[in-house]
Amino acid sequence: MAKPATIKIRLNSSAGTGFFYVTKKNPRNQTEKLSFRKYDPVAKKHVEFKEGKIK
Repeated sequence: MAKPATIKIRLNSSAGTGFFYVTKKNPRNQTEKLSFRKYDPVAKKHVEFKEGKIK
């Protein structure tokens, strides 16, 4: 069987709250690290979320 093309990544909050989202990405198409502005419910505002590894 073939390996799946997508890998799971963790989007860590840059606000330092420890909140994170888990999503998937295809590293063959998206080679750079992902960065989104998403809602952080701990900080109660939209902040930058950057890609990190799942432990």
